[in-house]
Amino acid sequence: MAEFDFKKLDITKQNVAVEKTLAATVNPRHRYMLQAYLRHRYLESAGRWEEILDPALTVEHPYYRFNMITQGKFVLNGRDEVSAVYGHWTATNQSVFYVEDETVAVGDHMIVSRGIGYQQTLGSELAAMGIDADPEAMYLTKSQIMMLWPYDDQCRLIGEDVWEYDDAEKAHYKLDPADVLTAEQAGVLLAPFIKPLPPFDDSLLPQ
Repeated sequence: MAEFDFKKLDITKQNVAVEKTLAATVNPRHRYMLQAYLRHRYLESAGRWEEILDPALTVEHPYYRFNMITQGKFVLNGRDEVSAVYGHWTATNQSVFYVEDETVAVGDHMIVSRGIGYQQTLGSELAAMGIDADPEAMYLTKSQIMMLWPYDDQCRLIGEDVWEYDDAEKAHYKLDPADVLTAEQAGVLLAPFIKPLPPFDDSLLPQ
């Protein structure tokens, strides 16, 4: 496995591109969606996944589609399947994400993001996928990610479409135990960034 400078990553900077896009956005509906997007992403890395499924953030039956280089295509169909993945990631400290070189765009019913993502990943799960990894260690999995998140008229998340699209960028970096961030530690670091949503009213419906 390759060497990696872990110290260049900062979980509190994972959403700088989203914050920059929000600061430059004047459309009230788009601003609301970006705030919901920020809240979701911070909650996920903070291990507070139950709050993501609040009816103000997410529809009753979310549908996630993934196309991953190692794992192939798979879906999460409905709240139970989405909850199972979020719960597993949090319990195993795989809910910790870092992001670099991201660009973000927003429309009336979707947010699109493209960048370099890193996820803490158990060595045992990498080994089960046929990757040469220490099953007792934690890794950072690096990949080029594109995401399209659709939203309904009430600015609630319908699901996620996620692609890894560049084999050359795919990498797994073994972490020193001292560099592994727990979901609990991430939650403490990210708590100041997790802000409540403003009230939703009819003025935010698509025109």
